This record gives sequence, structure tokens and C-alpha cells, in this order.
Amino acid sequence: MPTPGARGSADTRLRRGARPATKHPHPHPHRIAITGGGPGGLYAAALLKRLDPDRHVTVWERNAPEDTFGFGVVLSDETLGGIEHGDPTVYDALRPHFTRWDDIHITHRRTHHTSGGHGFAALGRHRLLKVLQDRCHALGVDLRFRSEAPYPTWLAETHDLVIAADGVHSTTREAYADAFVPRVTPHRCRYIWLATDFPFDAFRFDIAETGHGVMQLHGYPYAPDASTVIVEMREEVWRAAGLADLGVQESVDRCARIFAGALDGHPLRAGDSAWTTFRTVVNDRWSHGNVVLLGDAAHTAHFSIGSGTKLAVEDALALAACLAERPTTADALAAYEAERRPVVVSTQRAARASLEWFEDLARYVGQPPRQFAFNLLTRSRRVTHDNLRLRDARFTESVERAFGSPPGTPPMFTPFRLRGLTLRNRVVVSPMDLYSAVDGVPGDFHLAHLGTRALGGAALVMTEMVCVSEHGRITPGCAGLWNARQTEAWRRITDFAHTHAPGTAIGVQLGHSGRKGSTKLMWEGMDEPLDDGNWPLVAASPLPYRPDSQTPRELTRAQLTDLREEFAAAARRAARAGFDLLELHCAHGYLLSGFLSPLTNRRTDAYGGSLERRLRFPLEVFDAVRAVWPEDRPMTVRISATDWAEGGTTAAESVAVARAFAAHGADAVDVSTGQVVADERPEFGRSYQTPYADRIRHEAGVPVIAVGAISSWDDVNSLILAGRADLCALARPHLYDPHWTLHAAAEQGYDGPGAVWPAPYRAGSRPPRTGRTDAPRPRLTLADLPDPPDLPG
Repeated sequence: MPTPGARGSADTRLRRGARPATKHPHPHPHRIAITGGGPGGLYAAALLKRLDPDRHVTVWERNAPEDTFGFGVVLSDETLGGIEHGDPTVYDALRPHFTRWDDIHITHRRTHHTSGGHGFAALGRHRLLKVLQDRCHALGVDLRFRSEAPYPTWLAETHDLVIAADGVHSTTREAYADAFVPRVTPHRCRYIWLATDFPFDAFRFDIAETGHGVMQLHGYPYAPDASTVIVEMREEVWRAAGLADLGVQESVDRCARIFAGALDGHPLRAGDSAWTTFRTVVNDRWSHGNVVLLGDAAHTAHFSIGSGTKLAVEDALALAACLAERPTTADALAAYEAERRPVVVSTQRAARASLEWFEDLARYVGQPPRQFAFNLLTRSRRVTHDNLRLRDARFTESVERAFGSPPGTPPMFTPFRLRGLTLRNRVVVSPMDLYSAVDGVPGDFHLAHLGTRALGGAALVMTEMVCVSEHGRITPGCAGLWNARQTEAWRRITDFAHTHAPGTAIGVQLGHSGRKGSTKLMWEGMDEPLDDGNWPLVAASPLPYRPDSQTPRELTRAQLTDLREEFAAAARRAARAGFDLLELHCAHGYLLSGFLSPLTNRRTDAYGGSLERRLRFPLEVFDAVRAVWPEDRPMTVRISATDWAEGGTTAAESVAVARAFAAHGADAVDVSTGQVVADERPEFGRSYQTPYADRIRHEAGVPVIAVGAISSWDDVNSLILAGRADLCALARPHLYDPHWTLHAAAEQGYDGPGAVWPAPYRAGSRPPRTGRTDAPRPRLTLADLPDPPDLPG
């Protein structure tokens, strides 16, 4: 998508007709060198030559014109529209060769599921290259096949512009690595591009559980008599199956036998393909001087979400448009990167989620077949529950029925039981620090905040982190539970919730700030030390959170005992205050989290070192709290599943942490990430923390609460129905709309026991009318078709 201020998408701008560069009053590149004769490089050459016939455009390609890797290419309607607008001649030449289909078939444990309404178009890669080559010849582009490109520095010196479209192993990118700062990340699966000489009637995902591990087939038709087939499996499965010891064709023949059902007995052919590992390419910059990266040289996205060809063609469109619009080449290259980078980052984020889902496929094969199919289709988080319901309502409803949703009930409004507490839906108001208490006592603001959200329909409303001692506060405005006055103030709030929002549970999160205490209120300077009035800090180890933070004292054995009793005493008060659920805060770098992370626990006694030792004190506190917390009331634990920092807690360790708490009686694990060290590097994005919850749920076998940029009811439905989470906690959406859950029900047309409007609010259970409603209705309405899902090309 164009960045704000851009004049429309690249294809739209080209369609409107960019004037040739020679007619512009500002300099434009005249001599253009392109390294790489794949679809991206060829299409860029054709566009640039078409926009200015006087240009000298030369393409170097080391392979022969007929050589190609891969067999079929999937292009979205959006990309095809861009090709049509950018060069109708190319589009008209391609159009007769498209193979189109609507269905996705998923085969899992001899069960077949079909989801329709997806809409794909594919064609042979040979055909695509031939069309682009012919177009370049017709326009006068100098195509040099079987020819290595001259060294990049020579090209840069002798040409006005150098476009590096030379693929994932780009020589140009490596020559200027100091400028581009590339990062190439290999992944854990082996795969191979193959073909078979019969057409699938849909996109296929077939799962084979062998004695060596799980293998998968991705396949789709690209011609009336041919289909692309990709076989993929974990590296260790590939080796255990002996495929690493066979020649390519021998290994391909074995794959054909494994997937004989999907292939209807047809053989597979490899062409020039070989087993390889996917590599994700990321560059800090895409241009340097007059050299610019395009396609796989700049970025890669796993084939399970979309075609590298698609991204390369879109890059070419954007680059050509920017060169036609901007006054100088430097301006054009900056505009090109600004326009394309956000699109690519979003695509790579979704591709990473899809890639990792297939890497961890063995984790999901035990799911019920319908849920497995739904999980697969929504793996990238781009295709969602609502999106699938629009495409194929019958399929989605069958998944909901298998899940246990009553007719007309979205998954988020199904009940969930934790010990003696039944939650009427799957929505949690996440803990949000208010910094508005006085001497630890919650006041009217807390009553209004928590009371309003209790009225808003969520099944469970959580307090902020409630501190177990005065010295355990984060800021002077933090609430506590260390005395009777605070207990009574909390009782006032829970009584309000239970009286005026019956059926809504209210939970308390107990914690201690550790080394992150004695700081200013968030809006005065988050994590900044107080100017005066500081109190001493304690932590697992004497490490300040930030360079300007107070250095805490390392806790002694006697102090650990005292702290354990402070937590237990606060839990007793929480029970008297009427809370329905208690969560122990072991995340975000606070005191108990500080024991769990190797970055913050440098102890050499029995509470430091191995993970088992680092877990010891948090588990002691958990046991002390569980011993005094009423037996029928559930207890959860919030953890940071990764520190987002080198040497910190790993995802595998977080599974072990979750298992340990579950073994001690935790009813669910609230899976957050980060905030443990100040120099963390989180990978933000939509639902970016949910993969950690997903892993813990499946590997530790414990219910999980997912958090982190879950912003829509569609996200909640998708996560719950796919089996990635049991509950979803949302914070900012509930700040924006305290009645978020009730409004989610109204927007989905749901009116049932999972979302009960308070009696005084029932008149508002439907959106108010706006404007006139008496205008005649159109006799015919055509709904927009949904975008195609993220699938290989």
C-alpha cells in the first residue's frame, strides 16, 4: 500500500499514464542495468522501457531462457490487476493461460475437508517467463541470457540505475552488505518443488504421519494437465526417513509413494529442483546510491503464504511508478522503499506465522480433524473466522458444531470452566495499571473503571497488579493488599460487580515490583526513578533495570521467607475481599519474574542457576498462596514466555515453566512476553504473543490465556476455534470501549447467555439508527468477493 501522501497504488498510477522520463524537466535514469532475469527483473525491464522507449535497459541472467526453478505460480487478483494496469499487453498474453479454482482440500488422518469460496489463479512459470521475455524483446530490452552480470561496482559506475533482482543469493546485495545490512535466517524444514502431470481440482494440503515423523504436501493446479507439488518436513524427519541419503529422483519417488492417495498414483518429477531449506531475507535498507534491491534480493516470504513472484512483480510496479513520479532517482528509490516496506513487513510477519505453524505441524495433528483444518486455514492470522464464514459458511459452521458452539453462538461466547468457576464467555479484561491509588487503597476511580468493565460483558475482569507490600509497589499510585483498609476498599468493588453484573467474575493479580519499583507514575515518566521519596528495592540479584534505575539489594534467605508470607497474607485478604480468581504475577521483570529469567537471576545459591533452581522461589510462593486460597476458586499464573533478548528465557523454557506451575496446581497460564530487560527487541504485530500461548497449551497441556495485540472479536473467535487459546485477554480495546464484549455480541447478531446486557442497558443492545432508513432498497446487491487466502505460489 502507498504510504500516506502517495498518489495511489503503483498500478493505479501507471494506469493513469506516467509521462516518459524524457519529457520531464528533471533527471531520470537513462542507462539501467538489471541483474536477474526472473519475473521481477523482466517485468521491471518491460515497464521501464515502456515508460521511456529511449532508455537503454539491459538484463543479465546466468541461466538459459527456458531454465526455471519451480513449476506453477499463484497470483492474486490484486497483483493481476496491477499487471493489467501497468502493461495490458502482458496481461492479455497471460490471461488465456490462467487456471482458476475455488476450493481448498485438507486431508488429515484419512478425513477429508473442503473449504470453498477462495478463488485462485495460477499459471506455469515457464509460460510467465516466456510472456515477459517476449514483451521485453518487443520493447527493445537487451536480454543477455547465459551471461553472468558484471561486478556490481562496475555496473553502478557505468549505469544510472542498477536493479538487483538476482534472488535470495543476491551477489549485488552481498557486494554492498555494509550498506544494505542483510539478515538471512534459515529455518527448520526441508522442502522440494515438484510437479505431477495431472491437475488437482483444488488446492491440497495432505498430511502424512509416518514412522519417522510428520510430512506434508502442498499442491495446486497450474495448467489443464499439471500441478505444482511441494513436499515439506522437518530436517530431522527428512534425515530419519533416509531422504538425505538418496538421490533427488529416488527421494521424490519415495514421496510419491507416501502421498499416493493425493496424487492418485501419478508420479512426481523434480526437474532442476533439489531439497533445500527456506531462508528469510531481511535488509535494513533496500537502496544504496543508484543500486536498489527488488524481489527475493530484498525480502523473502515463505511459499505457504504467498508467491515470491507476486511480491517481486508488485515491487517492479512500485519502482517503475516512483521513478516516473519523483524528481530524482534518489527520491524515487526512497519513495519505493517507503511504499513497499510496510507491505512486505506485514507479509513477512504473516509468512513467519505460517512457516512456524508448518514447522510445528506435529504439535497439531492430534487435534480433531475439523479443528485441525480450521487451524491450518487460519495459521497466518490473515485468514480469520469471520473471513472463512463469508467464504464458506457451511464449512465454518461444521467446525463450530464440532467445537461445541450451540447454533448461532460465536466461539467466543461459549462457556469455560476453571475449577469451581464457570466463565460465561472467553473474554478477559486484562490487568491494566491505573496508578490512581492513595496509600495502596483503591478509590472511586477503581470502582468506576472496574465496575464499568464488569458491566461490559466480559466473563472475567482483572485488577491491575495489586502489590503485597508497600515496598513492593511500582509507583506511589499502585494499589495494594497489605492492610485491612485496602481489603475493605476492594470488597466494595467486588460487591458492586457481583451485584450489578451478576455472572461476571472479578480476579485479582498479586505481585511485587522487585527491581522495577520506586518509579514515577506512567504519564510522568515510565520506569523513571522518583525524584524524591524513594524506597529501597529488593530483587533476585543486584541488577538495576535501567542505567539510571536504583540498584536493588539481593534478597537473603530470611527475606525470601518474609516475602513468601507477604504473598500468602495478601491472598487471604483477597479471599476476604471477594475475588473469584487469583493470578500470581510472574512476568514483566517484576520480582518473581526476576527469579525466572537467566538475564536477571545471577544467584549462585539454591535459587539460581538452572531453570529448576530459578523456578524454586516462584513455586514456593505459588504453593504458599494456593494453600490459603479457597480450594474451589481458580488460580492462574502470568509468565513472560520470552524476554525478547539474547540469553533470556526461551520458548522451550516457558513450556517447562508452565508445566511446573500446572503440576503445583495452576488452573491456567496467562502467557505474556517481555518487559523483563530494558534492551529487549520485541517483534510487535497483530496477535504477536499468541504463538507462545499456543505452544504452551499444546505442549504443556494446560489451559492458556492469550494476550498481546488481540484487537477484534474476529481475532478472539479465530484463536478460540483454532485451539490456540482457551481465553483471550484484551486491555486497550477495553480502554477504548468498556462495553467491548457486549458490542461484539451485538455486531455478530448474538443474544444469548454468553453476553448478558444489564437490565438498565438493554435498550442499547442494538446500534442506534443514524440518518434516513426509509429510502428504497436496491433491487440487487452484489457483495464484494473476499481476498484470496495466504497460499503458495
